[in-house]
Amino acid sequence: MTKEKKPFVLRIDSEKLAALEKWAADDFRSVNGQLEYIITEALRKSKRLKMGKHK
Repeated sequence: MTKEKKPFVLRIDSEKLAALEKWAADDFRSVNGQLEYIITEALRKSKRLKMGKHK
């Protein structure tokens, strides 16, 4: 089953956006995919996200 994804606006300064775009490209991800990865990892490490068999 696919989880619903909700769109939202993110305001970020151009220097951070450029760094994020480079990081995403280095990891062969879209900027959105990179943000999801960063957020998921931060939530997982802080034990605020329960992870099942499938992410």
